[in-house]
Amino acid sequence: MGRMKFIIGGLLILGAVVYLIVSSTQANAEYFMTVNELNAKGASVVGKNLRVSGAVVGNTIQYDPGTLTLTFEVAHVTGDNNEVEAQGGLAAVLQAAVADPNRARIKVVYVGPKPDLLKNEAQAIMTGQLGADGVFHADELLLKCPTKYQEAAPQQTSK
Repeated sequence: MGRMKFIIGGLLILGAVVYLIVSSTQANAEYFMTVNELNAKGASVVGKNLRVSGAVVGNTIQYDPGTLTLTFEVAHVTGDNNEVEAQGGLAAVLQAAVADPNRARIKVVYVGPKPDLLKNEAQAIMTGQLGADGVFHADELLLKCPTKYQEAAPQQTSK
């Protein structure tokens, strides 16, 4: 009888540990939306904390050093890694997104120092809120510039 209590107690503790791991993983997982997904949700996500990704359109970048206000547009880029690889990699996908004037875009406003990597065809991952006016107000701005690392990527050989 004592052994059965020990087994049941162990199973309860194991179950509690598994539950805590699963629930904390789901709570901390952050997914980002594409520009198309953000536009599709529209007013239903206004004012909610969101994470959005897109390709920086270089000729839309404006920075006011007096107020530290940065505005720019991002164009839609797919969030599917398999699709990115099928289209020639991230650098090619970002370049195509910026070059396409019919691609969905959103305006972004960020207040803070201008990041060095903010340039045409960089991938921007922004955390913030969508305003009622359709402008995305970013609190955090992460930039990736794949062209900087394009030459360093190892070439695969086929056998």
